[in-house]
Amino acid sequence: MTEAQPRAPRKKIFVKTYGCQMNVYDSARMVDVMAPEGYVESATPDDADIILLNTCHIREKAAEKVYSELGRLRALKKEKSDRGESLLIGVAGCVAQAEGEEMRRRAPMVDLIVGPQTYHRLPEYVARLANGGPAIVETEFPADDKFESLPAPERKKTLARGATAFLTIQEGCDKFCTFCVVPYTRGSEFSRPLARIVDEARALVGAGVREITLLGQNVNAWHGEDAHGRPATLGRLVRALAEIDGLARLRYTTSHPRDMDDELIAAHADVPALMPYLHLPVQSGSDRILAAMNRRHTAEDYLRLIDRIRAARPDIALSSDFIVGFPGESESDFEATLSLVRAVGYAQAYSFKYSARPGTPAASEEDQLSDEVKSERLQRLQALLGEQQLAFNASCAGRIMPVLFDRRGREETQLVGRSPYLQSVHIENAPAHLFGKLVDVEIEEGYRNSLRGHLRAHETVPA
Repeated sequence: MTEAQPRAPRKKIFVKTYGCQMNVYDSARMVDVMAPEGYVESATPDDADIILLNTCHIREKAAEKVYSELGRLRALKKEKSDRGESLLIGVAGCVAQAEGEEMRRRAPMVDLIVGPQTYHRLPEYVARLANGGPAIVETEFPADDKFESLPAPERKKTLARGATAFLTIQEGCDKFCTFCVVPYTRGSEFSRPLARIVDEARALVGAGVREITLLGQNVNAWHGEDAHGRPATLGRLVRALAEIDGLARLRYTTSHPRDMDDELIAAHADVPALMPYLHLPVQSGSDRILAAMNRRHTAEDYLRLIDRIRAARPDIALSSDFIVGFPGESESDFEATLSLVRAVGYAQAYSFKYSARPGTPAASEEDQLSDEVKSERLQRLQALLGEQQLAFNASCAGRIMPVLFDRRGREETQLVGRSPYLQSVHIENAPAHLFGKLVDVEIEEGYRNSLRGHLRAHETVPA
């Protein structure tokens, strides 16, 4: 008998994710696409053979944060080189798409710069670099569908990622809000076919996923083809997914008010698996500012839409996005935003100071506001939104809610899950077998950012 040869060590890939849930999905798929090439995911960059930064361009100073991280990685790459080891560094996502060759100039140690539409070609790019090829900058919008090229997620990896999962169904945006870079970094709207989405969802559920969040830059504009080649709607897709045995919960984000149609609103009334929580960004309560943002709706349009949604699902909890200090925003414009917030009553919301994105129309406006004004207004808005969020969470005390436990708490005996309204729910002395289960919890107290409760029973809620 010949002596067994020692197995070669597995190559490792580390992906750092910035920003939105779509990047979380993309990062997981980057790991999946490299698995057939012999790569396993690393929990730390220190022992990785490939480091990828999957970037987001939405937040303030997003590009500078990436360059700062690259400065730290430059030192790691040199250390490895001094030991005779190699390290490939890549930047993916929206900052890569926006910066392109400028990133190569500012950070020449980067080997690979790839936009969000071409990461399915990572094995090809890595092979070219391994064979001594020059650094790669790939930021074109390809004609092929990247989703068709991605391998199916491995069951073992899906299990390890937990009972909740993201599933991208739509990318890009055709709205061209004047503050937003998405049409330039993600391209025009693209919707995946209905059958492909259902197949991926079914595979996720088969691996133990109980809750799926459908993702898109403009998710309710999804219009993927059905089996007959005709465009479907998100409401129809929700109904198709809800028929998957074992799928307990569905969510979707992020939506645009212009694409909230009757069929989707009806799904909120008719489909128990569709959770009573809706993130519906409005950005401002001022019609003048909404027009300057090219949002294509008025404050009154938005309020009427909220009334229709609440008529269909009275217990729905609402979330939104707000931009404070948009160019030309007056005090009366800002007061209109506060008035809209009071009229709606949000369970949660995200609010930010306006920051110019190079290349967007709003960035070239002359009447930019001072940071002092923006900061003061943001503080007032967040105080009001914080009051509403605390009031909503406090109103949950005494209620019994089904909670899907999907992560460990800070303490060893603590489990944390999500309520139907996406609140974090903490329980103490939780049996370990409840991890990944849907369980009835009696809420004891609501805080600003979470709920505390105790188990009513150990029986799981039927799917």
